[in-house]
Formats: sequence, C-alpha cells, structure tokens
Amino acid sequence: MTSAELVDCNSLALGSRIDVETKSRHYQIECLGGNAIRISGQMEYCPNPVPARLHGSLDKEGALEFGQIGRGMRLLFLLNEGPPVTTSRVLRVQVD
Repeated sequence: MTSAELVDCNSLALGSRIDVETKSRHYQIECLGGNAIRISGQMEYCPNPVPARLHGSLDKEGALEFGQIGRGMRLLFLLNEGPPVTTSRVLRVQVD
C-alpha cells in the first residue's frame, strides 16, 4: 500500500482499493469505475461493503473537491436513496 496526501479516484484502475482512516472510523473503499465505489466501515450505514457513489472531499473552507480523497479533508459519499454521508477529518489515505 502507498500512502498519499491526495488521491484522485478517477485516475485509479478498476478494482483499486483505498484504505481511509478518519478521526472516528476506518473505511475500506473499492473503485468500481467512475464515481462508483463499494465502501464499508461505518457501522450505521455500511458495516459491510455496499455500493455507493463517491462525491469527493470537503476542504477546511467547505469547498468540494470532486472525485478526490485528501488528508485533512472530510470524505463525502452517497448511499442508495439516503442522504449524503460526510465523515470526520481524514487522517490517512493508502492506495493498494
């Protein structure tokens, strides 16, 4: 696995796996192409891998970086029919 400050998910190969550690959770993300992902790590919404859409990350000022996951930012993803999920600040991002 390779650590990164900022990951552009649109540039990753199909099937790439991203390990994201936030202040309160640990997420596993699999890239399925475009903004389609499979994500797990949030006990209420996705304790097991579920299909989702990666929206991107919010920076400290609240600006959205589409398709990106960055250290110090908040990950934003969409689950089926539910409201957007915003994580706590990302502490570590690793790509496999």
